[in-house]
Amino acid sequence: MSEAGIDLLAATAELVDIASPSHGEGPLADLVEGWLREVPWLAVDRVGDNVVARTQLGRSQRLVLAGHLDTVPADGNDVARIEGHTLWGLGSADMKGGLAVFLELARTVDAPVCDVTYVFYAAEEVAAEHNGLRHLFRDRPDLVRGDAAILGEPTDGWIEAGCQGTARIRVVLAGARAHTARPWKGRNAIHRLAPILDALASYEAREPTIDGCTYREAMQAVFVEGGVAGNVVPDEAVVTVNLRIAPDRTVDEAVDAFREMIGPWIEDGDGFELVDRAPPAPPSLTHPLLAPLVEAGTPVRAKLGWTDVARFAEHGIPAINLGPGDSLVAHMRDEHVTRDSLERVHAALHALLTTPR
Repeated sequence: MSEAGIDLLAATAELVDIASPSHGEGPLADLVEGWLREVPWLAVDRVGDNVVARTQLGRSQRLVLAGHLDTVPADGNDVARIEGHTLWGLGSADMKGGLAVFLELARTVDAPVCDVTYVFYAAEEVAAEHNGLRHLFRDRPDLVRGDAAILGEPTDGWIEAGCQGTARIRVVLAGARAHTARPWKGRNAIHRLAPILDALASYEAREPTIDGCTYREAMQAVFVEGGVAGNVVPDEAVVTVNLRIAPDRTVDEAVDAFREMIGPWIEDGDGFELVDRAPPAPPSLTHPLLAPLVEAGTPVRAKLGWTDVARFAEHGIPAINLGPGDSLVAHMRDEHVTRDSLERVHAALHALLTTPR
């Protein structure tokens, strides 16, 4: 049981039973808004299907606790099922367990040591253009302003510090068409991919350590396109590469390093296009609002994937990931969360909000 006595597993199950696929978060947003409007110490705003609740106590610092309302589509797991101390169901880990913890804190901690903003936002699981947190920063930045932030992504109670950036690059190699019976009359663009693919396969990952957290970069070919017909030497081949970028360098620096790596095999007339990018975020473990979690013994590791902590960092707000549930089961049919995970995260955040410093 949480310090307030609520059964967090049952509270999460109630949220799981309310379907909230991306672009269909309305019913869950309605419920969250209704609950929060009953709390006398919170000012509540609704922007689309994004719900924001804030204390206004005049504290010197403000902490943002943020979590997304949406889930991926159901896979026969849309009904919550509790077995012992484990809850099974869509979104239980990613991230209705985190939402349940945040809602419990919002409804029970009436005098936190810092002002708190609770952000429940839509459309995290789909393209960035739909992301509710992005829309709030664009349209109502006053609602999400803070000195530091915690994103309730599933980390099983670990602090996952910062996040790695990501970039997708489309490399186009030119060739010349010819009949495959007379290939010397042309130039095979697909064959030109070979040394680039070899370089990617033999890439040794950078592993920088920042504030005690070791990140691991990656370069992976994710798409290969090419070919005209079964008897034609192809005159174009395309490889799309995904880079994962540690927070000790920028997306541009990582892209430039990749361009230099494949430079020996790029010629005039070839193409190199950055088609998607998202910046990394630093660990931020020493910020005064976040450091007490580390000092209290919350375990720490680097976040290797990308999360919305980078969106906070872009706006000058240091942020970490901390939530119940294991990210390894997110989006899976057997997604689940345990009572222990929920209660550990609740206890850590409750102490953060209530312990004088």
